[in-house]
Amino acid sequence: MIYEIRTYQLKTGAVPAYVKVVSEEGILIQKPHLGTLAGYFFSEIGPLNQIVHIWAYQDLADRDARRAALAADPRWVAFLPKIQCLIETMENKIMKPLPFFDAAPA
Repeated sequence: MIYEIRTYQLKTGAVPAYVKVVSEEGILIQKPHLGTLAGYFFSEIGPLNQIVHIWAYQDLADRDARRAALAADPRWVAFLPKIQCLIETMENKIMKPLPFFDAAPA
């Protein structure tokens, strides 16, 4: 299992617009392709105007196949400009859990 942690620094004040368009459209396109959403957050303390979303995959090959399917979806291609205009910078990390971490919900 790997986790992809995507951090978006949004333009100042853009969090409400981002949340609106993702909750109404974007997440409905992403979830069937990307699968397990482990978390979706916004910052309230520290660096502001950040969105962090975490996706879980079996391995890098699973991630690559799922991201390619999303990128090929015409609905996603049409949706992207709606959030790209709100994003200043993007950071992406792939994290591997330590052996003692049990990601299964209690």
